[in-house]
Amino acid sequence: MEKFSNTTELKTIPEGQTIIFKSILVLKKVERRNAKNGSEFLKVEVGDKYSSFNFTCFSSSSVFNFFQTSTPGDIIFIEGMSRYYQGTFSPDILSAKKLSDKEIENGNWRIQLEQTTLEDPEALKLELYSYIDSIKNPQLKNTVLTVFEDVGEPFFTSVAAKVMHHAYKSGLLEHTVHVTRAGVALLKFYPDIPCDLAIAGMVLHDVGKVEEYTGDLAVSRTKIGNLQGHIILGYRIVRRAGIKNELDPLLLERLEHIILSHQGQLEFGAVVLPSSPEAIFVSLIDNLDAKMGMVSHLLMSTPETQVFSERFPGLETQMLVEKVP
Repeated sequence: MEKFSNTTELKTIPEGQTIIFKSILVLKKVERRNAKNGSEFLKVEVGDKYSSFNFTCFSSSSVFNFFQTSTPGDIIFIEGMSRYYQGTFSPDILSAKKLSDKEIENGNWRIQLEQTTLEDPEALKLELYSYIDSIKNPQLKNTVLTVFEDVGEPFFTSVAAKVMHHAYKSGLLEHTVHVTRAGVALLKFYPDIPCDLAIAGMVLHDVGKVEEYTGDLAVSRTKIGNLQGHIILGYRIVRRAGIKNELDPLLLERLEHIILSHQGQLEFGAVVLPSSPEAIFVSLIDNLDAKMGMVSHLLMSTPETQVFSERFPGLETQMLVEKVP
């Protein structure tokens, strides 16, 4: 069987060493750009279940037409030559082709390439519903249950982001459970926080992402996701469920505030700053798990030969990945 290199293996190729490689990867993104001299080039991202990398494809390249006419989500075969640009793996692509449906099926490539949670989705789902069941206020509990009836199964397979954190199948479910699990463990230290509202807010804070993102192998924003974003989408979903269940207007107002403010800062996308005990609590726990999701991604995707990861935008730094002796 022919050997194909995965992204982790490729990134262990030493800088300055030239190696010809073959890989089967997912086309993640293609962006058209123009150089200062007016010539057109493509910024292409490809990846697998481990990580991804970018490369530049100039109009003079033999594969330029292939990539400009391809669709994100295509499973492709590439042959390339290792190269680094400013310390980052950015190979020259020598040839590329799209795999046929038969080739994908025979190689089981969809399953081999798809990023997904490493945890058991069914166990995560059961844990999520146990937190909902712990909500004592019946109208608030029914509001949360109605939300999940409305959004349906897509919630349990959706990503939590395109890149930043939990950007894989069932990542939204994993992130939501992790936030709620951590929050429930900490609530006993902060008796001034209304537990029912905090739990409902943690469970529902990112529910709008079900409508914001689409795709499996390559994730993109939906039209409504681009126009409104997951915070407003989540606010609308929660408000509709609250009104349907005749939730006390004051409780609904505070639950909506958690959704609208959970990003923590206006520059991060929050509609308003968190301004209630439970909203401040949820935004901090959400930020904690998002950051630790980035940490987990870098620890898993960075080759063991490296001391530091690549610079990651969500952390705004390179992270030390060297193991503690």
